[in-house]
Parts: sequence; structure tokens; C-alpha cells
Amino acid sequence: MSMAEAMRDADFVLINGVMCETAYLRLPDEDMVPDDIVLEARHGDTEIAFIRADFDGAQYLGDGEYRLSSGYQLRFLTGATLH
Repeated sequence: MSMAEAMRDADFVLINGVMCETAYLRLPDEDMVPDDIVLEARHGDTEIAFIRADFDGAQYLGDGEYRLSSGYQLRFLTGATLH
């Protein structure tokens, strides 16, 4: 699974085992510069942001989880819809 596929429509992101709500998400593309924000997430009053450069060299760990070069582990999740 590519990171772009994992990120697409993610409502939540698990960051180092902590569930965070996705506040802003932009799929990295060739028009972005290294300092462009790709992901902003919230957990209570805590906010965290990742830039495009953070995703360079990310390793796929399996089961939709990635390790960034900074050491953060991310797993993108979508909310369930009940009908």
C-alpha cells in the first residue's frame, strides 16, 4: 500500500500509538516544497504538524503503518459509517 493510498480520506491518524484526529491532510505531490504542511492532527489540546520533508524516506512497516525518518510511526485510519 502506498502512503498516498493510506492517507486518502483518513479521519484519524495513530501517531506512536496515540489516536489523533486529522485536522488537515494534503497528499504529497510534485508541486509541494519540503516545508509545505502535509498533516496536522489533534489529540485533546495537543496539536502536531508534519511537513512534506518529514515523509521523505518513510518506511512501510505493514498493516498500513509507516515509520518516518524522524522516528514517528503513523497509521492512517478512516471512521466507520453505520447505515
